Amino acid sequence: MSNINYNKNVLEHFENPRNMGEMETPDSEAMVGNPQCGDVMRIMLRIKENKIDDIKFQTMGCAAAIATSSMLTEIAKGKTLEEAKKIRNVDVVKALGELPPIKVHCSNLAADALRKAIGNWEKNNS
Repeated sequence: MSNINYNKNVLEHFENPRNMGEMETPDSEAMVGNPQCGDVMRIMLRIKENKIDDIKFQTMGCAAAIATSSMLTEIAKGKTLEEAKKIRNVDVVKALGELPPIKVHCSNLAADALRKAIGNWEKNNS
C-alpha cells in the first residue's frame, strides 16, 4: 500500500470487505471504470419487491476503491430502488469517515455503478 493515510474505518472495509464476490444470476449488474487510475467496479443486484435484496461487488483497484465498494453495498442493501438511486459519493465518503482528497474519485465510481445497475434493471423491467 502507498503512503496515503487512511482512517480505521476505510482500512477495515479494505481488509475485510463486505458483500464482495460473484453473484450467481443477478437481476441486474453494471461495470464502471476510471481510465485515469485504472479502478474498475462491478456491482450485482438481486431485487425483490422493488428493494435491493442482495448486492455484491467485484473491484479491481486501490484500497479506497475496495473500501468505497464495500461501504456502498452496506448502505444500499435493503433500500428501495428509489432510495438507492439517491445515494451519492458524499454519502459513501461520510459513512467511511473521510477519504484523502486524492482518493475521493473512488467513491464516485461506487455510486455511479449502483445507479447504472438500477438503471439497467429499470430499462429491462419496465
